[in-house]
Amino acid sequence: MRPLTDRTPKPMLPVRGKPLMQWPMEALRRKGFTNLVINTAWLGTQISDYFGHFGIANNNTLLLNTEHPPLKLHFSQEGRDFGGALETAGGIVRALPHLGEHFWVLAGDVFAPDFVFSPAAVERFIQSQHLAHLWLVPTPAHNPMGDFRLGADGLLTNATEPRLTYSTIGLYHRALFSAPYCDIPAGNPQGVKAALAPLLRMAIAENRVSGELYTGAWTDVGTPERLAELG
Repeated sequence: MRPLTDRTPKPMLPVRGKPLMQWPMEALRRKGFTNLVINTAWLGTQISDYFGHFGIANNNTLLLNTEHPPLKLHFSQEGRDFGGALETAGGIVRALPHLGEHFWVLAGDVFAPDFVFSPAAVERFIQSQHLAHLWLVPTPAHNPMGDFRLGADGLLTNATEPRLTYSTIGLYHRALFSAPYCDIPAGNPQGVKAALAPLLRMAIAENRVSGELYTGAWTDVGTPERLAELG
């Protein structure tokens, strides 16, 4: 994303008049999910300075209005504390002390303006006893191999074809981030870097990860060209 990200963290790049990451924050708020943990790395203090410690964006009426409850934000400053990002699993383990038994995970650099963070989906997930539920999208050109296969029974498999791409939006049980799947202590005090895919593949092999296809607007904002296409 350089040179756009030389002075601005990617989740703060503007999309249709607001920071990219603000779109899912507002969508979560509309459905009552108001306790958010935000992992930051590159130029991360720009994010915490902009949104503040109580979910109020400077000069932003959409987060300041009273139609929905205010956001309560906690910032996990990976860049400040460890010199860089801890990758997805490492960052989640770092955030575990601030999370419940079940929680949403999503990337701040993905644009999915129509996605609904449904409380009913959370209830179904809790009842399922699965370790994760992932929303998958048709495989885009920039990820031709895809990530996971979605079976007719709604369970993910590690089969090679045909695969869909993980949208980065998912529901998770904190048990996925403890033994036997993960050996990093909760809170990740040493700042261990760890990818999420190996943990998911272990749980998938045990038939403990479900998923569904999402066909709404979705963009992985990984290049300036993809950002420009969003208008």
